[in-house]
Amino acid sequence: MAATIFQKIENNMQRGRLNGQGWILTFNNLQGIHADPLTGWQGGGDTQGQVQLGFPSFEAAVAYARREGIDYHVVPTPQRSLKIQSYAENFK
Repeated sequence: MAATIFQKIENNMQRGRLNGQGWILTFNNLQGIHADPLTGWQGGGDTQGQVQLGFPSFEAAVAYARREGIDYHVVPTPQRSLKIQSYAENFK
């Protein structure tokens, strides 16, 4: 079983610093996705790929993965970049 650990980041419209502190552990889908011949919808037999576990810190997520014997991959957090501009630049 393999998993990915990444930091939860809010979208740009809600990008405050308070709610972006959590870490998420998601399990990788090992069986893949296939099309259902009857309905045409996509699906798979592996429900573990739908599970997301939240942790308050990076260390807690890694400790859980090690304790449960889960191979994990850490996705680094992207650097926060601010585009500083004035209101007057909207009218140039």
